[in-house]
Amino acid sequence: MATKTPRNTRGHNQRFHKLKEDGRIPRRVPKVLVIDVGGTNVKVLAAGKRKPRKVPSGPTMTARRMVDAVRPLVADWSYDVIALGYPGAVRAGRPAVEPKNLKRGWVNFDFAAAFGCPVKIVNDAAMQALGSYQDGRMLFLGLGTGLGSALITDGVLVPMELAHLVYRKGRTYEDYVGLRGLQRYGKKKWHRYVMDVVTALKHALQADYVVLGGGNAKRLKRLPKGVRLGDNAHAFLGGFRLWEKAWEDERPACLVRSGRMPAVLSTDSQQGGAK
Repeated sequence: MATKTPRNTRGHNQRFHKLKEDGRIPRRVPKVLVIDVGGTNVKVLAAGKRKPRKVPSGPTMTARRMVDAVRPLVADWSYDVIALGYPGAVRAGRPAVEPKNLKRGWVNFDFAAAFGCPVKIVNDAAMQALGSYQDGRMLFLGLGTGLGSALITDGVLVPMELAHLVYRKGRTYEDYVGLRGLQRYGKKKWHRYVMDVVTALKHALQADYVVLGGGNAKRLKRLPKGVRLGDNAHAFLGGFRLWEKAWEDERPACLVRSGRMPAVLSTDSQQGGAK
């Protein structure tokens, strides 16, 4: 008996891929809500939506307060799963340390139970790196409140913590190129330190190119060869990619994708996250 093809309705077609050769309907691609937790704001975007929403964060923001602020903010959006960019080290899919620029209460917090759906957590810089990546070996540096970092080499994403390595006079890279460095040294010296750090790390990690993201990256007017500005919107694209099957990996410290990444797309084109 031939397998009957389901009736093609508008809503049905948007939620399922084509039938497999044996007539079975593949599992529906989950609708992803991306949460980008920063030291100044928490930004959110759901698959299929065009405009992100945000709420202030800051030094009083705990994980519980974040959840309590985000849930009503997205009450009219539909989503099945969450990708959360966390401003700190992540181990085995969970925050490993308390965030430096937020209040304590993030480590050991049960995000899935609080939101009532599956949650994948990755370092915020790694999430933006994932959305910025095209091919080869890419170093991502996030120039925000602190200094985020991640390396992707031939499809393998490795979150990094370069911010707290000693750079000069007992101070760290973050002390010089993060927001504190900008405020302490002024724009001209800060720009010089950024160029020095970017060049040194690019050579040390043998990166083919460097992507600079974060809120302060837009202050840079001149960039050396092999360095380009990113787009903070790529953090959302990285969150959508986080739920793609192609980026799954059994190793808790990294994600892997086989083959060449397609050209970076705008978040407007993401319908249902993975494609």
